Amino acid sequence: MRNYKDEYKKFQSSSSQKKDRASRNKARRVLMKKGLVRKGDGKDIDHKDGNPKNNMRKNLKVVSRSYNRAKK
Repeated sequence: MRNYKDEYKKFQSSSSQKKDRASRNKARRVLMKKGLVRKGDGKDIDHKDGNPKNNMRKNLKVVSRSYNRAKK
């Protein structure tokens, strides 16, 4: 059984993960302003180079949620 509180404490609450999450959210907001994605559309924003802090437009693409989350 997973201990979600422990996982959050060890990983998600670290300052580097918070910065990465904020950067991913910012990338989505940028593409929402451009009209490429909408809230609830089932799409994810893919960082082509895998770096969530690189929000240059040429590094971002709109992909399906299943594709982006299966990509390793």
